[in-house]
Amino acid sequence: MPDGSRYPCLEVFSTCPQSVEAEGAAYLQKVRDVARWSEQYGCKGILVYADNRLVDPWLVAQLIIQQTVTLCPLVAVQPVYMHPYAAATMVSSLGHLYGRRVALNMIAGGFKNDLTALNDTTPHDRRYDRLVEYTVIMRRLLEGAAVTFDGEFYKITNLKLLPKLSLDLMPDVFVSGSSEAGRAAARAMNATAVHYPRPSKEYAEAAEEPSADSGIRVGIIARDCEEEAWEVAALRFPVDRKGQITRELAMKVSDSLWHKQLSELTEAAQGQRSVYWMVPFDSYKTNCPYLVGNYRQVADEVGRYVRAGHRKFILDIPPSEEELHHSATVFQEVAKGLVS
Repeated sequence: MPDGSRYPCLEVFSTCPQSVEAEGAAYLQKVRDVARWSEQYGCKGILVYADNRLVDPWLVAQLIIQQTVTLCPLVAVQPVYMHPYAAATMVSSLGHLYGRRVALNMIAGGFKNDLTALNDTTPHDRRYDRLVEYTVIMRRLLEGAAVTFDGEFYKITNLKLLPKLSLDLMPDVFVSGSSEAGRAAARAMNATAVHYPRPSKEYAEAAEEPSADSGIRVGIIARDCEEEAWEVAALRFPVDRKGQITRELAMKVSDSLWHKQLSELTEAAQGQRSVYWMVPFDSYKTNCPYLVGNYRQVADEVGRYVRAGHRKFILDIPPSEEELHHSATVFQEVAKGLVS
């Protein structure tokens, strides 16, 4: 039976398909398939997105729990969508009904037009301050105490959460660590700071912040043969001028530091072929860099990230079971190197 611990010292998460990709029964089947594949190939959990275009992530998380044995939904939580009490109730209710853990991906921002539509004018760094208060309240409620909180963004008095959550189901917390505000929030929340990585050669062979819990968001296309991997990559993500223009337009209305950082890396990498590949990002097909090559090449790149202190990996949405098989082969190679 899969237990999410196939890769010693590492935690691997896949990503759930988005509801804009299919409707109704077809979307439900996509979620079922990806969740089952993810568990089969050793993923600890699966990221579930949230934004103004998508179905409710908590309903998707429930479906994932119903279709798997141990896979942990990593649910995106945006403060402007619900009060921290409502989010805590979702966590405790899923624990009460299924005896299963969820994890929380705390979102400070999102698409700028989404925030405008919701009349959220909070500046970028202040959204992280709000996120800290939100997470503190959720944790205190989930720990079972009656909570009184007098903060800048939230005020509650003697609030108690039912049903109670078993303490062994307390959720892990993730947050974007691309900006200093995000990293400060991660430290304040004792959360995993997740960022979109630079090429591994730019990282020292030691943790940048030894005490920090750190993860990265990345896609993987790996095969036994390097040329086959690049053929697959070119077919899945052809250079798309229309997508490039859309990316340029998105940049102009985004206040996300990670978006600007990746765009700079795209410009620097143009015309070069290396394991670290930015065409999918540049063509607006995904929001993370990809690692492309044979198993050994990609495992070496991942291994350098691990030695720099990044032990949690959130993969892009898998297009097929086969791709998760190939990604699993890479992480098995990395794990062998860690225990040998």
